[in-house]
Amino acid sequence: MTATPDIDAFTRPYWDAAAEGLLLLRRCRACGRPHHYPREFCPHCWSEDVDWEPASGRATLYTWSVVHRNDLPPFGERVPYVAAVVDLAEGPRMMTQVVDVPEDDLRVGMALEVVFRDGGDGVTVPLFGPVSGAVSEG
Repeated sequence: MTATPDIDAFTRPYWDAAAEGLLLLRRCRACGRPHHYPREFCPHCWSEDVDWEPASGRATLYTWSVVHRNDLPPFGERVPYVAAVVDLAEGPRMMTQVVDVPEDDLRVGMALEVVFRDGGDGVTVPLFGPVSGAVSEG
């Protein structure tokens, strides 16, 4: 069993952009709303007139859980880690992982920015960490 995503013709632009350090979203040309995770149709109005666009990479922390045990490879080697949901600046929520923030410093609404890490099998994954140059309080 692998934890890397199944990359197909539809999702390839997303993963190729991540490898270049760019987070992509889908935006509906019919209703104008962005969405994430990538789908071939708009989850708001069901239009199939959707396209890729670059995201700012900015987000705020909505919720999180510190995972201390996970038996699925490769996650067992990475515990503890912070599984999280972030609100992207563009509006959609995204499941992700928060990195490089001490557990005691995590706060709902804290500013985060996208970082890219090797997810294994040559796949680069978008994660979120502290805003560059931000000074930690405490």
